Amino acid sequence: MTVHPAIFLFAASGLAVWVPRLARAPLLFCGAVSALVAAVLLSQGAHWSYTVGDVQLELLRVDELSHLFGVIFTLITVIGVLYAWHTVQRGEHSAALVYAGGALGVVYSGDWISAFVWWELMALASLIVIWSGDTPRALAAGYRYVFVHATAGGLFFAGLLVHLTFGGGMALGPLNESGGWAYGLILTAVAINAAIPPFHAWLTDAYPEASITGTVFLSAFTTKTAVYLLIRVFAGSELLVWAGVAMALYGVVYAVLENDIRRLLGYHIISQVGYMVTAVGIGTPLALGGAAAHAFCHILYKALLLMGAGAVITATGRRKLSELGGLAQRMPVVTVLYMVGAFSISGVPLFNGFVSKSMIVSAASEAEFTSVELLLTLASIGTFLHTGLKLPYFMLFGPDRGVETHPLPQNKIIAMTMAAICCVGLGLFPALLYGRLVFQAIDYHPYTTDHVVASLQLLVGTGIGFWLLAGKLGGQATISLDTDWLYRKMTPPVFAFAVLGVNGAGRWLEHRGARFVNAALRVSANPYRLLGLNRDLSAGVRGEPFDANYYRFPIGVSVFWALTGLILLALVLW
Repeated sequence: MTVHPAIFLFAASGLAVWVPRLARAPLLFCGAVSALVAAVLLSQGAHWSYTVGDVQLELLRVDELSHLFGVIFTLITVIGVLYAWHTVQRGEHSAALVYAGGALGVVYSGDWISAFVWWELMALASLIVIWSGDTPRALAAGYRYVFVHATAGGLFFAGLLVHLTFGGGMALGPLNESGGWAYGLILTAVAINAAIPPFHAWLTDAYPEASITGTVFLSAFTTKTAVYLLIRVFAGSELLVWAGVAMALYGVVYAVLENDIRRLLGYHIISQVGYMVTAVGIGTPLALGGAAAHAFCHILYKALLLMGAGAVITATGRRKLSELGGLAQRMPVVTVLYMVGAFSISGVPLFNGFVSKSMIVSAASEAEFTSVELLLTLASIGTFLHTGLKLPYFMLFGPDRGVETHPLPQNKIIAMTMAAICCVGLGLFPALLYGRLVFQAIDYHPYTTDHVVASLQLLVGTGIGFWLLAGKLGGQATISLDTDWLYRKMTPPVFAFAVLGVNGAGRWLEHRGARFVNAALRVSANPYRLLGLNRDLSAGVRGEPFDANYYRFPIGVSVFWALTGLILLALVLW
């Protein structure tokens, strides 16, 4: 089968704008399911290739890596549409499907130009998803989001121009570090979308302000598409090793400080993507396979965690840890499903995070990055401490604050159940995932005795530490300043200074222009001023009153020069 899966998403998105509300959710769901089926059935090879002049475009190139990302992108789209079934908003969820289609466009692109076009479409569609949060905070966050991603798009375009101008190939593939400006510009653009610090704050600024359903889509596509491009283009760049380690630790540290449950989960997106970035930098087959596998698993368990947090917000209307607690008995199903996601992200054996995250840590060990292995293990402990213990305890199991709950739509529970089944299924049967990895040299077995025992020791030790320190880890009604403070505070005065500067320059030019025009009018009224005569010519040179018509050039002179110009022009064209 050679139909591009994005076609089904775009078609459903376009039709959803026109159909009645009751038909909208089934239409979007059918479009997402059709895209999933198309992605699963795609055969390998370059299917949609076109030549435009000297440019070879490949809109549908399928190999093991693009197939893996295509399957998970369409699967999470199905789950996301099902989660949003009860509140399908015309604009938001049509934009969400376009957003998913753009992500598919990037992973199936075989050339740089196609990848760039789809990349920019993702940015525009995701902006609509953020603005659909329909609050002043969502509107402001959306403006900051588009500012950051416009910068990333500009860097990508500039790098692409340099790459193609200096003889780079059109095929989307590895770039060498000796590529100079092209390498640096494109890597920086991808780093922004991957939320590598200090370019990360757009994520925790914007994602929590989108709607509850929109955040599920946002968590899946932008950062994972960036990871796909890192694997495809920048594998083996040692700079990424340390950038990824910084991400993993940075996200965990800020999760310690965070009180907003969706911002806390947002920081753990940054932390988990850090594992993938580190693996890309290590660049061995096991590491690259781990990056792809962890991206696959992360999309599932992070969506489950955000859906669980969204269910709590829907039921209570509250999103702060300091305002929640004691909900487990009133929301038992949500509690169980959330804990599946929490155990998955924490790397508990029998869950999917265990079979993917351990690949990356083992790859660091095999490549003799001992310090990287230790730091990633430390980040894993922090993940379990805050997402696996702190967040569910104070949100669901902690002191009961008497928060009233409302019934949840069943479609939310069904969508969460689907994601939970996938998390447990891949944890129990990792061969289902490993068999789809592009890196065939991988021979990895996660369920060895020493690995399982070591993981359980870390988890039990972390649990004991949380039990001892639980009183000091509760949510605090504070605001954590991040690097977005820089552009939040600096951008307005910089723009104001620029505007004032432009206005001042405009007034200066207007004043100078007026003086020039007045001087030119005086000279044209009395041409003898050009002679520099120091006497009053207002009476004329013969004593009679000055007559501008008398002293002007004869009309024949003007006609002569006009004809001369036309003749010269004709000779040139001839």
